[in-house]
Amino acid sequence: MRRIRNYWMTACIGASLYSGGSAVAAPPAASVPSTPEGFETGGVAGQGGPFAFLGDIDRTNYLLGDMWGLRTLLSRYGMSLAVTETSEILGNATGGIRRGAEYDGLTQMVLQLDTQRAFGWYGGTFNASALDIHGRNLSADNLGTLQTASGIEADRALRLWELWYDQKFGEEARYDVKLGQQSLDQEFMVSQNASYFVNTMFGWPMLPSADLPGGGPAYPLSAPGIRLRARPFDEWTVLAGVFSGSPVATNVPGDPQRQNPSGLSFPWNGTLAIAELQYSYPALGSNVTAAASEALARTYKIGIWYDTKRFADQEIDNSGLSLANPASSGIPLMHRGDWAIYAVMDQMIWQDAEETDKTLNVFLRPMGTPLADRNLIDFSLNAGLTLHEPLPHRDDDTFAIGMGYAHVSHRVAALDQDTAFYTGAFTPIRSGETFVEATYQYQVTPWLMLQPDFQYVFNPGAGIVNPTAPTRKVGDEAVLGLRTTIQF
Repeated sequence: MRRIRNYWMTACIGASLYSGGSAVAAPPAASVPSTPEGFETGGVAGQGGPFAFLGDIDRTNYLLGDMWGLRTLLSRYGMSLAVTETSEILGNATGGIRRGAEYDGLTQMVLQLDTQRAFGWYGGTFNASALDIHGRNLSADNLGTLQTASGIEADRALRLWELWYDQKFGEEARYDVKLGQQSLDQEFMVSQNASYFVNTMFGWPMLPSADLPGGGPAYPLSAPGIRLRARPFDEWTVLAGVFSGSPVATNVPGDPQRQNPSGLSFPWNGTLAIAELQYSYPALGSNVTAAASEALARTYKIGIWYDTKRFADQEIDNSGLSLANPASSGIPLMHRGDWAIYAVMDQMIWQDAEETDKTLNVFLRPMGTPLADRNLIDFSLNAGLTLHEPLPHRDDDTFAIGMGYAHVSHRVAALDQDTAFYTGAFTPIRSGETFVEATYQYQVTPWLMLQPDFQYVFNPGAGIVNPTAPTRKVGDEAVLGLRTTIQF
């Protein structure tokens, strides 16, 4: 009985505090200057002294401008450097395991080399990026949610993130191949309008975060692989790739980030195959009739992934008994392979006739799998609205409101029922978790953004016991915070 209870407690904690062991969403994208013109203000070396960049601090795209000549020097050799700091304070005013606020932060460093500029080789790009993750993790410490509150939450570390080479081919660069260590949340399952939010699940969705080994190759983890992209027609793009089935070498219980704390391990552990078909209009090269009204932009995607690894049953052991049964071996039945399908829609639904920057957009991203026996989450959904230029003369501001939903599979719920039956302890039957988020991106200067944020979580953890009050579930949570993003 002790072994079964220990197994159950481990499974329950692993599910409810998944933020500690899974991959999370991509952080805000770092803006990589491609040419010296991208940082021409902000203090070029030798002009106005070492603090000349302060004279253009309201106009420069980067706080440190030319970085005392470093960016100009790198540019001579075809290289570009971006450094971005994202810092935030988030806290739960109600509900959760406990109440309080915490700070977390992320420094991203991206170095790219353009082979055309460096030595005349057409279409090649080398990319190396590193992460310095600091602060604490509110979701693990206070919330106990499945859908974690921030896309930059992760274990504190200085780690390599991506290391790849991309080569373009053909007329208009309609084909390209990327080879190396990659984070899939940079290209696959991406909704452009969802990227304005703070919550993790608007980036890398809940379903692969919970179901793929190690949370899948997504921030702050990555995996070796090859990605192919083809644009046979102006509006259509095919994206496909084959990657390691897990971002870590061994799928032992625990935190995968701690199994590869530096990011310098490049394991091939099973195979993850993914393919995505994309339609965008208007697209580069699209023909628009002169007399026709301007089309409302839209992008639709549909995709599928399959992982060849072995996956543990969520309810049954290797002898056919419930894992909660005192007679159980405690060893889950194993299943070969896992897969899911998804779709993404980004649709502009309104554009101001006079202020064309003022637009209203809607996005939707469902994902599901029929394999309830081996998955914690069998369906997840993100949806929302974004309004660009919500206030007059605030062209670079965005207001957004969205939601996320994660459904726990019926086999997980069945194990909860079994546990309640065999132990007699208070055991909520997990179902689903829903959150809503409202956020505002205020562009103070080209290099500085402030983002106040509000989230409300219903049924945290899909309905789990509060470890500080074992006869009650974790209460609904109101989370407030402020994020700052600085481009150096």
